[in-house]
Amino acid sequence: MTKIKNWFEFEARGTNLKTEIIAGVTTFLSMMYIVIVNPTTYSQGGMDFGGVYIATIIATIAATLVMGIFSNYPIAIAPGIGINAYLAYSVILSQGVPWQDALGLACTASAIFIVLSISRFRQMLIDSIPESLKAAMGAGIGLFIALIGLENGHLVMPSPATLVTLGSFSDPTAYLTVLGLVITMGLMVMRVNSAIFLGMIFTAVVAYFQGFLELPAFPFSLPSGMNQTFMQLRFDSVTVFPMVVFTLLLVTLFDTTGTMLGVGRQAGIIRDGKFPNLQSALLADSIGSFIGAFVGTGPTSAYVESGTGVAAGGRTGFASVVTAALFLLLVFCEPLAKSISSVAAISAPALILVGAFMMESLADINWSDLTESFPAFFTAVLMPMTYSIANGVGIGFILFAFLKTVSGKWRDVHPLMYILAVLFIIQLAFA
Repeated sequence: MTKIKNWFEFEARGTNLKTEIIAGVTTFLSMMYIVIVNPTTYSQGGMDFGGVYIATIIATIAATLVMGIFSNYPIAIAPGIGINAYLAYSVILSQGVPWQDALGLACTASAIFIVLSISRFRQMLIDSIPESLKAAMGAGIGLFIALIGLENGHLVMPSPATLVTLGSFSDPTAYLTVLGLVITMGLMVMRVNSAIFLGMIFTAVVAYFQGFLELPAFPFSLPSGMNQTFMQLRFDSVTVFPMVVFTLLLVTLFDTTGTMLGVGRQAGIIRDGKFPNLQSALLADSIGSFIGAFVGTGPTSAYVESGTGVAAGGRTGFASVVTAALFLLLVFCEPLAKSISSVAAISAPALILVGAFMMESLADINWSDLTESFPAFFTAVLMPMTYSIANGVGIGFILFAFLKTVSGKWRDVHPLMYILAVLFIIQLAFA
C-alpha cells in the first residue's frame, strides 16, 4: 500500500486511497455509456457489434492504464464519440471506404500521433492553428454528432422540400428519445453524477415495459466477436485518402489536448500555465488509438467526464487505474449491451447532449473580427451540413488564409497554415 501511495504521490497531491477509489468509480459511471454508443455506431457501418464492443473496452483499459500509471493523471481515455462518428458515418458510410481500410487509416493517424507526441512538431502544429478555428472545430464536431443523434432518434427526418424536417412524435423512437433527453437534462441540471448513463437506463426500462426492448435470455457471457475485428485492418486506402488521416490526426490532437487542459485546470495539475508530463499524457492517448485500430475500433480521446471524478476528489492516476479496472468487468456484458443498442432512442440522447456540451467553445471566437468569424462559422456549419468533419476543417483553413491575406493581415497566418490550406484546396479540387 505504501508503494502505491508513493508512486501516485498521494501526500503531495493532498489525497488518499479512499478518495481516489471513489473518484475512479465516479468517472467510470459517467462514461460507461461509450461501450454501447461506440459499437452501435460502427455496427451501422457493417462491423460486428460484439467485436467493436470488446475492442472499445480493450482500447479504453489500455490507454487509461497508461495515463494513470505513467502520467499519473485522473484522466480516463476511451474511443471519442465525435471522431468515431466521423470515421463511421463520413468515411465508411458516405465515402464507401471498407471498414477494414478505415481502421488502417486510423492506425496510420495514430502512428503519426505517436511520433508527434515525442517531437516538437506537435507543439508547432498546435500553435500554427488559430484559436478561433480550434474553437470552431470543437463546436462543429458537436453539431455533427448532435445531428447524428437527432437522426438516430427520429427527431429530424429527411424532407424532399426542406432537406430535413421535424420527426413525428407518434413514432415510438422519437418520443422515447424525447423522454430520454428530458430525463437526462433534468439530472444534469441537478448535477447528478452519471446523468447520461442513468438517462439511458431509464429510457431502456420504459422501452422494455412498452415492448420495444427485448432482453436476452442470458445477459452475461464470455467475450465473443473478437475474431471478426481483431487484426482486420488494411492499409489499401492510406494513399487514396490522405486527408482522412490528416483529419483524424488533427481532431484527435485538439480534442485530447483541450480536454486534458480543462481537466488539468480543474484538478489543480496545471501550475504557472504549464501542464507537467503533457507529452506522456498525449502518448497515452495515441497508444490507445493505435491499439484500438488493431483490435477493432477508432481513435481514442481523453474524456471530459473525467471531470466528474476530479469533482469527487480525484487528483492522481490511481483514479484512472480504478476506472480501467471497472471497465474490465464489462467484458462479460456484451449480450445486454447489444440488446440495449437495438433501441436507437436509448443512445441518441447521449449523442445529442455530448454535442451540446461542445458548443461552449463558440464563446472563444472573436465574432467582431470578420477574418476570424467567417472561417470559424463555415468550419462549424459545414461539418454537419456536409456530413464531414474534413470538409469543415478544410474550408475553414482555406478561408482563414485567404481573408487574412486580402485584409493585409497575412503576418497573422502561420506559414504552416498556408501549406495546409493549399493541401485542402488540392483535396477539394480532385476528390
